Amino acid sequence: MLENLQSVNVFSPNLSEIISNIIISLICSFIVSVIYRYTYKGPGYSESFVHSIVFLSAITALVIMVIGNNLARAFGLVGALSIIRFRTAIKDTIDIVYIFLGLAIGMAAGVGYHKAAIAGTIIIGLILIIFTKSNFRYFRSNQYILQFNYSNGNSSGEEFSGTLSKYCINFEIINIRTNPDNTIDYTFYLRIRKSLDSKFIIDDLQKVNGVQKLNLYFDQQNS
Repeated sequence: MLENLQSVNVFSPNLSEIISNIIISLICSFIVSVIYRYTYKGPGYSESFVHSIVFLSAITALVIMVIGNNLARAFGLVGALSIIRFRTAIKDTIDIVYIFLGLAIGMAAGVGYHKAAIAGTIIIGLILIIFTKSNFRYFRSNQYILQFNYSNGNSSGEEFSGTLSKYCINFEIINIRTNPDNTIDYTFYLRIRKSLDSKFIIDDLQKVNGVQKLNLYFDQQNS
């Protein structure tokens, strides 16, 4: 059985094919890295991550060519890679998209599907640019964390509750803390209506008697 698996190796690229496959993967992944740099909006841009996209794609192409159609090599590679543990934290979920795109380009280039690698780079790259740079907000959810101090202890809070109901699809209290000076610190989880700007809710809450020290945070984790 093992001998049969080792004999399955009909994919054997020559030197020119190896070079062209790696070059295509490098060119396409370089374009992907440029798109990543152009569309990146996070707080901590990492040059090493951009370089990793390029190198990852080229290495993937090389690995695919080494494996070829040999199942024994494929199983051996899985066993070898299982001892490697990647502990680098992903700062943004969109980074995973670029990692998989780099892997896909490397796989396509590695098996000689140059048209698929180039077309995939162009089409998916354009989609990423359009979704990032346009005003397309259909999938965006306006979720916020609201914190403020309320000093009107004799009130039930109907004043600010009415304001929240006016601007929010729904809201819920996630924390209440009573201070020694008889004031109350509230923390709310809000989903603001998409047609409204968050600054309006701040302006109206500042007019409510007893509300002070307002802080509104965009809940990026659930956006």
